[in-house]
Amino acid sequence: MAGFLHGVEVLEIDAGPRPIRTISTGIIGVVGTAPAADDTAFPLNTPVMVAGSRREAALLDTTADGTGGGTLPPALDGIFDQIGAVVIVVRVEEGADEAETLANIIGGVNAGTGQFEGLHALVGAESVVGHAPRILCAPGWTHQRPSDLANPVVAELEGIADRIGAVIIADGPNTTDAAAQTYAGDWGTSGRVYVIDPWVKVLNGAGEIVDEPASARVAGVISRTDNDIGFWVSPSNQGIYGIVGTSRPVDFKLGDQSSRANLLNANAVTTIIRQDGFRLWGNQVPTADAKWQFLCVRRTADVLNESIQRAHLWAVDRAITKTYIEDVVEGVNGFIALLVAQGALLGGNCWADPDLNTAASIQNGQVWFNFDFTPPYPAERVTFRSHLVNDYISEALA
Repeated sequence: MAGFLHGVEVLEIDAGPRPIRTISTGIIGVVGTAPAADDTAFPLNTPVMVAGSRREAALLDTTADGTGGGTLPPALDGIFDQIGAVVIVVRVEEGADEAETLANIIGGVNAGTGQFEGLHALVGAESVVGHAPRILCAPGWTHQRPSDLANPVVAELEGIADRIGAVIIADGPNTTDAAAQTYAGDWGTSGRVYVIDPWVKVLNGAGEIVDEPASARVAGVISRTDNDIGFWVSPSNQGIYGIVGTSRPVDFKLGDQSSRANLLNANAVTTIIRQDGFRLWGNQVPTADAKWQFLCVRRTADVLNESIQRAHLWAVDRAITKTYIEDVVEGVNGFIALLVAQGALLGGNCWADPDLNTAASIQNGQVWFNFDFTPPYPAERVTFRSHLVNDYISEALA
């Protein structure tokens, strides 16, 4: 029984639907080498957040003339050519040879300290810097296809990307169209690998035109598209900045099915075209499941799934009542309605599953909710049908 009170009191009722916030989508995770980096600013195998600052990124190469080498300094420069993105950098030690460095890039878990190393440091990035990367790349380490085997860095990243809800920007072999198509064929199961080929030509700090992997710049384009338009929009047909050409010519003409750009796209290889400037060109990921063929569909699903999951920590361990179920459903449907209003979804709905929410399930502490959704799809093929008719000759005689 409540105690005696002569006066006024306020009781705060902690019930009702909770607002759901969209997760950050444009954060880039990049792994690579920088032998001349400042060890304090960029310790080995440790996620370091660089929030769009070229000054902070400059500590990846502390030499006076910018000749420190490594793959991270040009990668950060390429990203920041597109947008001042939030980048999570993992620096690994450069080995005595490529094989040793590759092993450092792949990393794992240190048996002695339990620390994540190499690519795996991205898994624990959120616990270190407070943010999780959603766009992953390792420029200079994803294009190799040794002895006709799949690239080991991309293979390792597949499981990591699936675990943290990210996509992988993978550089193709930068040799021939046929080799690029074969490379894309290695990644038909995950639907998270976005292949870009060929590389790009850029002007380096010494005033020389050099070839660089395109993945860092493509990651920047995706982040910029997220920021300027929305995560649900394809990065294809968006400008790519800071380049002077591609490492091999990519011919393109709208409507030409035999152009090099179209042949690459037909095999799920994204490329770069020169049409009113340089543009990223390609929507598809190399997956055997046509339902997930578009990169933007995969990313939209990731954002929706994780946003809903993260927003419902409050719902864990609450008493399962009719009001509780209504609050969850109402909150999710409110979030879906917001995304529809923004153009991020065409529609969707959440409901409590009547078949799974049995008395036994509730008694066991488990409650089930379903939600469906339809993302917007990119207009990859626009067809105009041209008809020559004589219907308007009378206009000339009027």
